[in-house]
Amino acid sequence: MEHLTLETFKEKVFDWEASKEWKFAGDKPCIIDFYADWCGPCKMVAPVLEELAADYEGKIDIYKIDTEDQQQLASMFEVRSIPTILFVPMEGQPQAAMGALPKQSFEQAIADILLK
Repeated sequence: MEHLTLETFKEKVFDWEASKEWKFAGDKPCIIDFYADWCGPCKMVAPVLEELAADYEGKIDIYKIDTEDQQQLASMFEVRSIPTILFVPMEGQPQAAMGALPKQSFEQAIADILLK
């Protein structure tokens, strides 16, 4: 799992300076976890994401964004509560989910949004 900064986000997800309209830059769908170190529910999601990263290796990428460190990215996606999980398909708009989702919910979203 990779932690994204402003620069790596532009390379791997979306370069908003090059285009105002959403255009995903990645080569496979991804999940982005907006989190903070002090957030209890974020800590509950972390091991689930580790398992998903192993389960779906080579099929989807999983990224983490520290909202304390990367406030510009958090505000771009209007992250108001954490964790906020962004599901980014190859085509179409990203979809956000709030809160600590159980693994089954992640798997459902991966099937419905990312690997359909």
